Amino acid sequence: MGGANGKSGLRVWRNARLATMAEGAAGLGIVEKGAVAARDGLIVYAGAEADMPAAAGQGADIVDCEGRWITPGLIDCHTHLVYAGNRANEFEMRLAGATYEEVARAGGGIVSSVKSLRAASEDDLVAQTLPRLDALMAEGVTTVEVKSGYGLDLDNEKKSLRAARRLADERSVTVRTTCLAAHALPPEAQGDKEAFIDLVTGTILPAVAAEHLADAVDGFCEGIAFSPEQMARVFDKAKALGLPVKLHADQLSNLHGAALAAGYGALSADHLEYTDDAGAAAMAKAGTVASILPGAYYFIRETKKPPVDLFRRHGVKMAVATDSNPGTSPLTSLLLTMNMAATLFGMTVDECLAGVTREAARALGLLGQTGTLVSGKSADLAIWDIERPAELVYRMGFNPLHARIWRGQ
Repeated sequence: MGGANGKSGLRVWRNARLATMAEGAAGLGIVEKGAVAARDGLIVYAGAEADMPAAAGQGADIVDCEGRWITPGLIDCHTHLVYAGNRANEFEMRLAGATYEEVARAGGGIVSSVKSLRAASEDDLVAQTLPRLDALMAEGVTTVEVKSGYGLDLDNEKKSLRAARRLADERSVTVRTTCLAAHALPPEAQGDKEAFIDLVTGTILPAVAAEHLADAVDGFCEGIAFSPEQMARVFDKAKALGLPVKLHADQLSNLHGAALAAGYGALSADHLEYTDDAGAAAMAKAGTVASILPGAYYFIRETKKPPVDLFRRHGVKMAVATDSNPGTSPLTSLLLTMNMAATLFGMTVDECLAGVTREAARALGLLGQTGTLVSGKSADLAIWDIERPAELVYRMGFNPLHARIWRGQ
C-alpha cells in the first residue's frame, strides 16, 4: 500500500511529538522532537529525530509536522456498524414515556433492526454504512471492528458480513469482522432459544467459517438474550472452527459472563457493568481485554458503572469503543467516546488513549500489526493539531485531526 512514497517507497514524518503508546513505556510513551519513518506501509523507525539512522531518511519523501502530535491511528474495536434504517422513532417513544416492553410490542428493539436488515440488499447496506464509517475515519480511525447480528439467519448473517468486508474495498481502512449470530432470538424462532443455538452452531458458524467471512465470534450473554450454557455451546463451535471469541458480558446483570469469556481465552469481554471480582481476576489471568462502552451506558441511561477500579487492581487491560449501533449507542465519534469514558467512568487520559490504540488492537488480536508506533508495525498514524494529548479526551464535538495515515498513505 505504501510503495508510491518518494523514490524508495520511503516517507518520514519529522519535527513531531510522538505518543508511541509502546508496551512497557511510561505513560503515553512520549517522544519530544520525534520522527516516524515508513517504507512500503510499515514503520521502520519511530523515536527521537536525532537518533534516526541516516539510512532511514535517505531518498525519503519528508513531511514536516511543524511540532504537531502523532499518535497511532485510532481503533474502534466494538461496533455494529452495518445496519439498515434507524431507530429514532423508538428514541422518541421512550422520551414520551414508553417502556422498553411497550417499544418492543410496537415492533421495536433488535427485531426492528432485523426486519430492516433483511429487507435491505448488500449494496444498500454498504451504502448506508459508509457515512458512519466516514465519520469514524474523519477522527483518525484506521481500524474498525464490525459485527453482524441483525440478520439472525444464514443468508442475512452472511450478507451482513459480506457488506462489512466490502467496506475495506471502498475505503482506506482495516476492517475486522465478527459473527454475532447469537445476538437475539429472531421472530421465527418462536421463543425456542435452544433450537436457535442449534442453527447458529450447526449451520451459520460453519458456513461463515468456510467462506472466511468472520475474524471472530461474539454473543450476547444476558437474561434477555442467551444463557452462559448456550454461549458455551457457541464458543465450543467457534473454537472447533479455529475462530477466536469475544462476548457481550455482564451488561444488565451478573451472569458471570466475564469469567465464561476468560475461560475460553476470549480476546475481549465487553460492557461489563456488573462484572465481579472473580470475573475481573479471571480476565486478568486469561489476558482478556475489558472493552468499555460508555455510549450504551449513556444512551440507555444506565446507572451501574463498569468496575474500572477493579480492572485496574487486577491489571485487566481496558479498551474503549463506540459500540456504534442503531438501538443503544448511535455514536460515531471515538473522540467523544473517550470523553465519556473519562467523565462518566473516571478513566484517565492515558487509559482512554491506550484504550483506542494499543488496547483496542489487543482486543482485536491485532497488537502485532498495529496500535503502537513501533518498528515493524503498519504505518497507521493520526496527526493532531493539539498542544497536549489530554485535548483529545477533554474536548467535546471538536475534531483536531490534521492528517490520517493508513499503511503509510
